[in-house]
Amino acid sequence: MHDVVPLDEALTAFLASRISVQVATCDEQGFTSLVRALGARVAADRRQVTVLLARSQAAPLLPMLRANGKIAVVFSHPVSHRTVQLKGRDAAIEAATPADEAELGPYAAAMAGHLATYDVPEAFARALVSCPPGELMAVSFTPCEAYGQTPGPGAGERLERRTP
Repeated sequence: MHDVVPLDEALTAFLASRISVQVATCDEQGFTSLVRALGARVAADRRQVTVLLARSQAAPLLPMLRANGKIAVVFSHPVSHRTVQLKGRDAAIEAATPADEAELGPYAAAMAGHLATYDVPEAFARALVSCPPGELMAVSFTPCEAYGQTPGPGAGERLERRTP
């Protein structure tokens, strides 16, 4: 049994707010793989997080996840740069749900809005977070470590444990 980092309401809302999400893992030799996620959701009990990935983009990452379950996920608001990193050791690859599929459009629209701040063309932003039909997959994990990664003096500090 791994330690669980319960997520409070405010952090849960941040994680599910259609912001930039990056997923990483490594193999036993320390070789890493990273992929952009296409959204995230948090379980109702706030003890498990699920990230959505395009299978073809995540292909190098999947064997590593299957082998050791190690995952690090960075959630970052593109405009404010508020950033949180969650780590887990029990990542499980799952099928995406119909609700996950339905979230792709709103997620792409939100990312286009965030990136418009930087004059990124909407078509580019939407392409960045697009997923071919039938390619969406989910990876769920239990956060066992959480860190504030917002640039500044507190970057890298472990977030205190809170009860949901």
